Amino acid sequence: MDFDAVILAGGKSSRLGGVPKAQLTYDGATLLERALAAAYGAARVVVVGPDPGTLPYGIMTAREDPPFAGPAAAIEAGLLALEKHARQGLSARETSALWVLVMACDMPLAGAAVPVLVRELAGHEETEGAMAVSADGRKQPLLGIYRFSALQREVLAAGEQGGLANAAVFRLLARLDLLAVPVPAGSTDDVDTWDDAAALGVDGDLP
Repeated sequence: MDFDAVILAGGKSSRLGGVPKAQLTYDGATLLERALAAAYGAARVVVVGPDPGTLPYGIMTAREDPPFAGPAAAIEAGLLALEKHARQGLSARETSALWVLVMACDMPLAGAAVPVLVRELAGHEETEGAMAVSADGRKQPLLGIYRFSALQREVLAAGEQGGLANAAVFRLLARLDLLAVPVPAGSTDDVDTWDDAAALGVDGDLP
C-alpha cells in the first residue's frame, strides 16, 4: 500500500519544561529518529515542527502556522508540504500517495502499530482510514493512516470555519469513515510528562 507520512514534532513540551520531545531518546535513538523508522515504507515524509537539524536525505520539513498552533494545524501544514512537492513532480511516481500516515513523534513504540494499521487497511480500502486504539480502548488520532483526499476535504472545510489553529484533532477527523484498529500494547503510549518518560524508559539526554 502506497502512503506518505506526516510526523508531528512541534509541540511546546510545556510539561517537560520546554525540552523538545523529538530530542528525547529511547534505546539509543531520538524519538524523532524512531518515528522516522516507524514510517518506513512511506513514499514521502514531512516532519512538522521547529527546525529539527540534520535529517536523512529526502525528508521534508514544514511548520504549522502560527507556530505551536496544535496538531490539527500541523497536519494541515504537513499536507500542504506534500501537495507542494507533488505539484513539482515530473512523473506519475511523484504524485501524492492515496494514503497518509499521521504520527506524533512522542510515541517511542509506535513502530509496532504501523504495520497493523497497514494490514487492516489493505482489506478495507473503501474506508477513509484507520485509527489506532490502545489496549485499554482509547483512540489515538495521532497514530493513524488516513485517505489523503479525505483529509484535504476536512482541512478545506475547517478553513471555511475559522481554520485549524488550536483546534481539536478529533474535530478535524470527526466526519471521516474510519476503522478503529486495536494495536499492540504500549504502541500508543506517549510522553507528556517526565513521569511518562520514566515509565517508558525515555531519557532526556541526546545519544
